[in-house]
Amino acid sequence: MNHGVIAIVGRPNVGKSTIFNRMIGERRSIVEDVPGVTRDRLYSRCHWVNQEFYLIDTGGIQIENQPFQTEIRAQVEIAIEEADVILFVVSAKSGLSDDDKYIASMLQRSKKPIVLAVNMVDDDTKLSLIYEFYALGVGDPIACSGVHGIGIGDLLDACVAAFPEKDNAEELEGIHIAVIGEPNVGKSSLVNAILNEDRAIVSDIQGTTRDAVDIPFTYNGSNYVLVDTAGIRKKGKVYENVEKYSVLRALSAISRSDVCLFLIDADKGIREQDKHVAGYAHEEGKPLIIVVNKWDLIEKDEKTMNEFIDKVRSEFVYLAYAPILFVSAKTKQRVNTIIPEVNRVYENASRRIPTNVLNEVVADTQLVNPAPARNGKRLRIYYATQVSANPPTFVFSVNDPKLMHFSYERFLENQLRQAFDFEGTPIHIVTRKRVSE
Repeated sequence: MNHGVIAIVGRPNVGKSTIFNRMIGERRSIVEDVPGVTRDRLYSRCHWVNQEFYLIDTGGIQIENQPFQTEIRAQVEIAIEEADVILFVVSAKSGLSDDDKYIASMLQRSKKPIVLAVNMVDDDTKLSLIYEFYALGVGDPIACSGVHGIGIGDLLDACVAAFPEKDNAEELEGIHIAVIGEPNVGKSSLVNAILNEDRAIVSDIQGTTRDAVDIPFTYNGSNYVLVDTAGIRKKGKVYENVEKYSVLRALSAISRSDVCLFLIDADKGIREQDKHVAGYAHEEGKPLIIVVNKWDLIEKDEKTMNEFIDKVRSEFVYLAYAPILFVSAKTKQRVNTIIPEVNRVYENASRRIPTNVLNEVVADTQLVNPAPARNGKRLRIYYATQVSANPPTFVFSVNDPKLMHFSYERFLENQLRQAFDFEGTPIHIVTRKRVSE
């Protein structure tokens, strides 16, 4: 599924992050009454009515040279490029400024739909303050207050209405495989090795692949689609630090994939940003295979592989279910093991457990190891059912959902994994209070 993208843009201290937090319903972005606090783009997946989209919070743009302005302006330009709709935030409190005019001209050049939000209109007495912003020439201003939540629904309505029409082109058939990882870990090289032909651009320059490219292919008579996720270059210049490349394009590729290949550079080892990249796939509930690339560059003995596996498992505890493959895209060593493993984890993610079999396992689990008592009460599971697959999702009918401790939930997950083959896929467990008849 392709998501819409809204980028929140404006000068410093107009309340962009407050509006971002209000829209996503939590305090994900730093909010402080000091210009320039938000320096990096922040992303969140959001829902409004029946529309799903990504929201980007950006740093504030100023004409005069302030600390980090070059970096902030570059990141904002990338956010604008990635966005379907731009939410331009100005302040009724401080009024129209030269920075607002500069940003308006910048946005007009982008040719993207613009929704103009006049923030800090906390009550009706301040409504008249919005009219001067018509001078920006970017459309009708919408009064709002990020602090009090006034007008946020109107902003979301306007943004969603401005999304471009969805592409109704037929989805390519086959298992969609997203190749994810930091720049320069060999994503495009791996795609070429799997395809056994040079169908994707390969370069040592970080960010060579600009867009996510869908590549259909056939393997042993079955259809697949490889999605080679992108780094960003613009006008020949890399605008972002290595760890900031193409987050939204990776998110988009992950969201419409069936299986993710998460690449790690064996030569450089595990880096902090690797955890964020893998976390996106995990949070989306996607089957995942950890692919350690460039294994040919490693000096090895009989312990090397096991030591690397132990390190991966310790760094990615939440991916304990993910199989690990060691390959070399350059020499094509063990690349032939990837697609069979994709088939296996996709089958596991699609598995449905008969209700009677599931409840036998749950009953035996409670008999052998009942939940520990909490405040004199003990969790009781009356009934369990699988409500969906991809990822496998189970609903447990219990006496009190508050008694389900995360450690016991993890224990139940492990029991399900022991009883049924769910390797390669996350499992979701939902607890609901049993309705009395």
